[in-house]
Amino acid sequence: MKKFLLIIGTGALIGAMAAQAKLPPPPPKSDADKASEAQKAAAAKEKDAADLNKATDKAVANYKRNHAAMGKK
Repeated sequence: MKKFLLIIGTGALIGAMAAQAKLPPPPPKSDADKASEAQKAAAAKEKDAADLNKATDKAVANYKRNHAAMGKK
């Protein structure tokens, strides 16, 4: 029983030490990497805006199509 507790305690101690270990900082990004990321972000933003406009146009068309059928109250 003592041997078992000793093994469990040792494992917990090693695990606690490993949890406190720090990773090295990532290497700095080059200008090309930064430009590439900025270009990807701009393309994603443009696509999101186009999708929003498409959904808005679809909602307006649906409203116009069904508004007359609902009748005025």
